[in-house]
Amino acid sequence: MVSEDESFVVRDAIVTRVWAPEGRRPVCRVTGSHDRTVVFGAMDMEGRKIFRQYDTFNGENFLDFLKQIHRKYGRLYLFLDRAKQHYRTKIVREYMRKNRATLRVRWIPVGSPAFNVMEECWRQMDNDMLTLRFYSSLGRLSVEIGEYLRTKRFNLNMVSFLLTNRYG
Repeated sequence: MVSEDESFVVRDAIVTRVWAPEGRRPVCRVTGSHDRTVVFGAMDMEGRKIFRQYDTFNGENFLDFLKQIHRKYGRLYLFLDRAKQHYRTKIVREYMRKNRATLRVRWIPVGSPAFNVMEECWRQMDNDMLTLRFYSSLGRLSVEIGEYLRTKRFNLNMVSFLLTNRYG
């Protein structure tokens, strides 16, 4: 069983509450930029993961990532949300139909991101990478994200996550 999801990462700091000396105003640099990268991720029941970055979230990029997941895991049940790129793109539907013997898709209920373990990965990444952090360029952000995802141990167990989920 593999859970897949995407996250849009915008090159701007997420401003949260911070400690500052009394009477001093905290300063956080922000870009006001809309530059972004799209991170695709998948995790299996043992916590093994695969991540890739793309410029856009479209059917072609999703199909490329889907093929990588399929190659890595072989036979699998793949849990997906109902993003239109997952099921409305003809080439994606055709790939799923052609490989239905080894690739079984299960749809996460609409409006239920809490059932996708990847959402917790994105939450942790946002907290670690974007909160009160400034990146001078989209390229720098992309490199940092790649390094973070290569080395981060999320220590998530899909079954435990679903059973102890704070939303369910």
